[in-house]
Amino acid sequence: MTQNMVISGGGIGGLSTALACARTGWKVDLLEQAPAFGEVGAGIQLGPNAVRLLQAWGLDAALRRVAAYPEHLEVRNALTTERLGLLPLGKTAEQRYGAPYVAIARADLHALLLQAVQASVGMHLDSRVISIAQDAQCTSVETVQDQVFEAPLLVGADGLWSQVRKQVVENDSVPRVTGHLAFRAMLAQSELPAALRSQVVTAWMGPDFHAVQYPVHAGEWLNVVCIVHGKVAGDPQSWDHSANAQELRQRMSLARGALRDLVQAIDHWRLWPLTDRPPMASAAEQARGRIALLGDAAHPMRPYLAQGAGMAIEDAAALAACISATPQQIPQALSRYADMRWQRNARVQARAIRNGEIYHLKGFKQLGRDMALKLLGAKLMDVPWLYQGP
Repeated sequence: MTQNMVISGGGIGGLSTALACARTGWKVDLLEQAPAFGEVGAGIQLGPNAVRLLQAWGLDAALRRVAAYPEHLEVRNALTTERLGLLPLGKTAEQRYGAPYVAIARADLHALLLQAVQASVGMHLDSRVISIAQDAQCTSVETVQDQVFEAPLLVGADGLWSQVRKQVVENDSVPRVTGHLAFRAMLAQSELPAALRSQVVTAWMGPDFHAVQYPVHAGEWLNVVCIVHGKVAGDPQSWDHSANAQELRQRMSLARGALRDLVQAIDHWRLWPLTDRPPMASAAEQARGRIALLGDAAHPMRPYLAQGAGMAIEDAAALAACISATPQQIPQALSRYADMRWQRNARVQARAIRNGEIYHLKGFKQLGRDMALKLLGAKLMDVPWLYQGP
């Protein structure tokens, strides 16, 4: 018998879940609150743990058409420009972890997932969820369009401000403001002086700031994100907006060399104040009854381990495996899913927070960090427990 499910949210997590579950025979209705599918304005790094799953879903050829495959990741001191450490990627990562390390525009990843599911998944745009109920047999979801969807399983992939989360986590708090601001830019490498173009991942560490740059769009574009300390006013759900380039240049005034020149060369930025939640404390934050959460709806994290999308993709694969093993026992399957995922997600959340602290060190602590990186290099930068997969 065909089993059906409803997914709230059509981002990378929701589409990954739709694809993973449809491949195992589930009938999927995907509800997206926006009037059109789309992702804009940012890049994503995908570790081998996530790329391996995309390959298993048949997306390797599509990925290779649009992604970049950097040969290494380097860490530099933003004040002196000195290279502190280098982690080989490329064939080294592929040989060690069974899949490459990939840099890709968020819009490109979203588009290839969307193309993979369009023929097999029911797509419902402009379908913001306004009410949710569940009983012993099924879940019921009503949208702003007065549509009602009933299914034995509801998946909340609706992001940081998830409506579905309210049905899973009792007495929940709102996402917390981290005090970090992300200035993001993406532009064609041909628009930059030759000396500023790059086909590798570079992380620049400075006092109370850092920056990361890497190629996207098959290497033809460069994605740049600069993280500084600060706050902005207004509704946190609508914070993504155009940024003043001069403001960023002032905040990054201590940067030298190629990083300074890159910030000076880019005139158009998007500002995104970062929010997250504390690391997960139990499986109860990932599933309850016939409702499961994944990605940012369950475990929003800071971008300092480059694993937000990766954990959503891992969640999707684990969820598909659990519900397909016992499709007639959804609550038990979701309990197994939550038990499988929450501790790994919590570990990644905690490591991302710690990385942000390390990136922004100053004074004697910064000197100690730099010395450790110069001595140990790849041993400190590699993350085997993460890239090998759960």
